[in-house]
Amino acid sequence: MKVEELTVGDSRTDVVVAELSRTQIVMYAGASGDFNPLHTDEVHATEVAGYAGVLAHGQLTMGLTAKLVTQWLDEAELMTFGVRFRSQVWPGDTLTTTATVASVDAGPQGPEAELSLRTTNADGREVVTGYARLRDAVSTDAVSTGIVNTDVVATDAANTREAT
Repeated sequence: MKVEELTVGDSRTDVVVAELSRTQIVMYAGASGDFNPLHTDEVHATEVAGYAGVLAHGQLTMGLTAKLVTQWLDEAELMTFGVRFRSQVWPGDTLTTTATVASVDAGPQGPEAELSLRTTNADGREVVTGYARLRDAVSTDAVSTGIVNTDVVATDAANTREAT
């Protein structure tokens, strides 16, 4: 779907992970290089840190939240993305994300939309809230022919890296 097809109030809700496994958490640790024992070592998580067990990485939860956005708006570019972690995510949790269109505005290269994001566990507890700002994907033809201001594209890419 393209940004130009959105209207304020449109929303989408999907399960982004069903019964998050310890294996998925450890796989994320390997992919990210974050081997903090809170995420991988049951004894450390319980006896040293005082948690009920290992917990998922915040960035894993953030990535799962983004999954809904990129699957729904698969013809758009993510310009900015930010979240607030509200609660821990545990092995066995099923996470559901809702994205709601908060605004659609005219940007320098076409329509831009801001989404509000909310991810909850199976008990309805918020684990992540946040936002995403997107625009319709810029074609390589538009960039090569000069239709698109590439300085803006480069600036947006830099802002995306800083926001994550």
